[in-house]
Amino acid sequence: MVNWLQLNIMKWGLPGCIVAAGILLGWVFKRFIHARLVNAAEKSKWEGDDVFLKALESQIVFWFFLAALSIAVRDIKFADPIGTYVSKLLVVLLIASITHAASKLIVGLFNLWSQKQDKGFPSTVIFTNIVRITVYLIGILIILDILEISIAPMLTALGVGGLAVSLALKDTLSDVFAGLHILLSKKVQPGDFIHIDSGDMGYVTNISWRNATLLERSNNIIHIPNTKLSSAIIKNYDSNDPSFSVKIPFGVAYGTDLDMAEKVALEVADKIQNSFEETNKNYTPAVRIQSLGESSIDMMAYFRCNKYGDHHTIIHQFIKKLHQRFDEEHIEIPFPMRTVIQRNEHTK
Repeated sequence: MVNWLQLNIMKWGLPGCIVAAGILLGWVFKRFIHARLVNAAEKSKWEGDDVFLKALESQIVFWFFLAALSIAVRDIKFADPIGTYVSKLLVVLLIASITHAASKLIVGLFNLWSQKQDKGFPSTVIFTNIVRITVYLIGILIILDILEISIAPMLTALGVGGLAVSLALKDTLSDVFAGLHILLSKKVQPGDFIHIDSGDMGYVTNISWRNATLLERSNNIIHIPNTKLSSAIIKNYDSNDPSFSVKIPFGVAYGTDLDMAEKVALEVADKIQNSFEETNKNYTPAVRIQSLGESSIDMMAYFRCNKYGDHHTIIHQFIKKLHQRFDEEHIEIPFPMRTVIQRNEHTK
C-alpha cells in the first residue's frame, strides 16, 4: 500500500506541481504585468492596444494552465493512443481559447473602426454578430481539421436541411436581409432621429437581426420589424445635415410701427442666437412680415437649430422674451377680433 502511494506521488506529484505553478504564474502575469500594460495603454492615443489587452485578459491564466499541462503530460508519458488523444485535446482547447480571444479582438477593432467612419459603416448587433460567428466558424473548421473529421458530409446535410430551415424561417430571414439592406443603403443609421409614415418618431438605437429599436423622446422604446422599416416612408432628420429651420409666427396690431416691431424682434432673436447652444451659430436669424391677418399683421422669426429637439428651447425662449420686450415697448399683440352683425327679421 505504501509502495503504491509512493509510486503515485512520484508519478503525479511533479506534474501536479507543474500545473499549479503554471496557474500561479498566469495569475501573477495577469495581476501585475498585464495590469501595468493596461495602464500604459490607457495613456496612449491609439485605442487598439486597449482592445487587444482586453481581449487577452480572460485567457491569460488559461493559456499558462495549458502550457503547464502540456509540460506535465510530457513528463507523465501516456502510452498511445491515450497520449495522442491528450495531445489533440490540448491543441483543441488552445485553438478554442485563441478563437474566443480573436473574436473579442476582431469585434472590438471592428467597433473601433466603425466609430471613426462617421456613420459610413455602422457597428450594430447584425454586423458584430456576423463578424463573431465568422471567427467562431473558422475556429471550428480548424478544430475539425485537427481532429481529422471530414466536413463534406456536414456541408451536404446543411445544404439539404438549409432549404427546409429557410422555408420555416422565411419571415426571420426576410427581417435579417431587410436589416442588412437598411444599413448598407444608409437609409437609417443608429443615432438618427427619424419620423415614420406610421406616425412613430424617435432615435434609432440599434438594428438587430429582426427588429429596429426606436427610442422616443418620451423615453419609450418601439420595436419595429426590419421588413416594415425597410418599406416605410421615412423622414430622416440626421441623414445629411441635422440642422433645420425653425419658424416662429407672431403678430402685432395694425396700428403698430412695423419698423420698430421688426427691430425689437430682431434684437430678441439675436439675443437668443448668442445665448443658447441649441442655435446654429453659422446662421443669422431673420424676421419677416408675412401677411395682413384678420386681426393682426402676421410676422415670422426664422432660426436654425443644430438638431431635432433643439427647436423646443428656441421657441420657448423667443416667445417668452419677445412678449416681455413687446410689453416694455408698448407694442400690442392683439387678440383675434371678429365683427358680428346680427339682423332681426320682424314677422308680419
